[in-house]
Amino acid sequence: MPTRLYQPEGERLSQSLVDQWRKIPAAVAADLLRGKGHVDPAIRPLRRCGTKEWLVGSAITAWCEAADYGPVHHAIAVAQAGDVIVVDAGGRKDAAMIGELLSGSARHKGIAGVIVDGAVRDAGILSEWPDFAVFSRWVMPRGPSSMERGSVNETIVFGGVPVAPFDLVIGDDDGLVVVPRARAEELLPAAKARVKAEVEWEAVLATGKTTLEVFSVPKADRGQ
Repeated sequence: MPTRLYQPEGERLSQSLVDQWRKIPAAVAADLLRGKGHVDPAIRPLRRCGTKEWLVGSAITAWCEAADYGPVHHAIAVAQAGDVIVVDAGGRKDAAMIGELLSGSARHKGIAGVIVDGAVRDAGILSEWPDFAVFSRWVMPRGPSSMERGSVNETIVFGGVPVAPFDLVIGDDDGLVVVPRARAEELLPAAKARVKAEVEWEAVLATGKTTLEVFSVPKADRGQ
């Protein structure tokens, strides 16, 4: 059965909005979503993101049946520069869904990265690219065995989190968070305020105040 290619409903997030989220770390986004947006922490980046170059972009989803990577090809073909390919391979580790060749093609298009709930290969090369982020659950040398089953741009469940096309993906060394497209604009002011508050907290703590004071921690009962 050929890969099913769907037309996403709704509009993409504006580039201006996506760019503003580039200053928001995954931890802040996760806290704002109150436990509903963070991906299984077993899915990790191949290289350190550091403090400035984390992954941010609109999701293009690819659901892959067992050992089939056809949807990854089609997702790369329809994705635009700055997008993130989100591959749901069911967490399997028996076959890599992407490696140097497909990732190189995506990188050439300006795609920001790929995240895989499954396996990738050519990890040594992928981990050296400074402008293309790769997150995966596994690294596996064996490649896929078919390319004709699955779907692109329908809602999937990735690492326990629903992901729809054009949802916002944020990935750094803490892990991955998915901000629903419908909430990205709404949550941005609170996200910016939280980042500002954390800078201020650091400055106050540097003066010698305790975390009990700064965060107004309730008093503890003294044991008898």
